[in-house]
Amino acid sequence: MNGSDRTWGAAVLVIGDEILSGRTQDTNTSHIARFLGALGIDLKEVRVVGDVEAEIVAALNALRAAYDFVFTTGGIGPTHDDITADAVAKAFDVGIGYHPDAYALLEARYPPGEFNDMRKRMARIPHGASLVANPVSGAPGFHIGNVYVMAGVPMVMRAMLEQIAPELPRGRTVKSITLEADVPEGTIAPGLAQVQKEHRDVSIGSYPFYREGTAKPFGAQLVIRGRDGDAVERAAQAIEGILRNLGAAPQRIKSG
Repeated sequence: MNGSDRTWGAAVLVIGDEILSGRTQDTNTSHIARFLGALGIDLKEVRVVGDVEAEIVAALNALRAAYDFVFTTGGIGPTHDDITADAVAKAFDVGIGYHPDAYALLEARYPPGEFNDMRKRMARIPHGASLVANPVSGAPGFHIGNVYVMAGVPMVMRAMLEQIAPELPRGRTVKSITLEADVPEGTIAPGLAQVQKEHRDVSIGSYPFYREGTAKPFGAQLVIRGRDGDAVERAAQAIEGILRNLGAAPQRIKSG
């Protein structure tokens, strides 16, 4: 899919009580953000919901109406609280049942007698959905409309992302320059506001830090981002000039 002339927006819906309780740390979102960024797709929103069907349905319907793509993680395993597939079917107002290819794939992975009713749950796919291959553990995800439903286990989720990469569009990737200076954020703020006003085609973020035991412990990293690399460079140079006028020696620690 080729969409280099337009901007694509996406959302992530993280599903699972274990995320909300703090038992499990969500590392999938940062990986998805980097994955999409490399394709030129902007991750615009992330929501986390528990294992409650009505909440999953409501969040999914809101997100899929607002963005080009939605990526869900979690809730497609064999246990009673894995209800994502049913919630997605309800959100799209379609039925759900055993997908013949998913069923055959899973049945072949288990010794005779071990493909029990709970494991069969992983073969239940909303009607009209296509499978997303899982080269790690076999149990597939699925794709319906603009929604991609993937596992919560990071290794499996990442493998599924690689499977769907060829069918996702490519947009203009975001360029960025990160500057660092030992100047307090409040001192830089007026100048940053002026640069942002003069360079509306880039975004400028300020991220303060404190480094104990150093001569100048307060400082900030300044991130300039945009799709026009020349515009990003011009804004970065303007900020570097402001920092030097404040007596700082700005360093470029990252460009991309």
